[in-house]
Amino acid sequence: MSARERLKTAAGERILLTDGAFGTEIQNRKLTEADYRGALDLSRDQKGNNDILALTRPDVVDAITRAYLEAGSDIVSTNTFSANRISQADYAAEALVGDINRASARIARAAANDYEAKDAKNGIGRPRFVAGAIGPTNKTLSLSPDVNDPGFREIDFDELKAVYREQIDALLEGGADFILIETIFDTLNAKAGIMAAKDAAAALGRDVPLMISMTLTDLSGRNLSGHTVEAFWHAVRHADAVTIGLNCSFGAQQLRPHVQALSGIADTLIMAYPNAGLPNELGEYDELPEQTAALLKEWAEAGWVNIIGGCCGSTPAHIAAMAKAVAGYAPRRIATPARVTRLAGLEPMILAA
Repeated sequence: MSARERLKTAAGERILLTDGAFGTEIQNRKLTEADYRGALDLSRDQKGNNDILALTRPDVVDAITRAYLEAGSDIVSTNTFSANRISQADYAAEALVGDINRASARIARAAANDYEAKDAKNGIGRPRFVAGAIGPTNKTLSLSPDVNDPGFREIDFDELKAVYREQIDALLEGGADFILIETIFDTLNAKAGIMAAKDAAAALGRDVPLMISMTLTDLSGRNLSGHTVEAFWHAVRHADAVTIGLNCSFGAQQLRPHVQALSGIADTLIMAYPNAGLPNELGEYDELPEQTAALLKEWAEAGWVNIIGGCCGSTPAHIAAMAKAVAGYAPRRIATPARVTRLAGLEPMILAA
């Protein structure tokens, strides 16, 4: 059975759990620049380059991954949010992109396999999955960074697609089950990632299931390129993603209406993983695990979600609380494809199927 089929089967039986934040857990460990750098000979300061820890402190990445699996995660993500050529250029580590992604995927794969085997030994048939995480980079295809030149772009579509392809190839080589294109602030960026994944699948001659997750930039429910969740869904539906959803942006309370809207129209699994509330004046997250879990329990009660987890500020304790809160609730039933009509100048209107 393929990873896509295994996930759909598991998600049809219960609400699944993905993991929480890596950055929060790494920051809590108070690592030094020497921890980040290790034995690598790089010209720039590496402190804050969380992705490179897969090479220099794999024990840290492994420990965090296993903590999430122990807390109840069915899906663990690779610690590769910024492991692309554009983002790694800030640290003069572009040449290490392939190594970082392969190493991080192998760490996650080994941990997931160990927990799946442990469950099997105890008579529990519970699959564990690895999502190869791909962040949005700090470039945008839709908007100009120069207010005096609206037509200017720092990068073009083919260049960004190649950046994503390099990362995707390495993640798949390392053993990722899915490619997770997350924290999407620019829908056109997401399309470059989707095309890169489709090209990688064609080269391998097999299915490469996608997970696609949008982030909102304001409470009106739009991303930076101006798409509502409904418009975003129709823009990426052709990708045949195994999950669609929302992450980061805000806490569960602010994301609630947008998760509800997406749940009503998407004919695939919904995966949502909000921040642990809103940051305080110091940029830290104070929402306790039980508070986040109670909010996500409401989503489960309403039948809006198939997979939940956490983003910024969330910890293994948040995931454990979520697992307890949604236990016993039926997973969302996948929506029947709706007929959609587009009216000039208006958002899509969803009509009865």
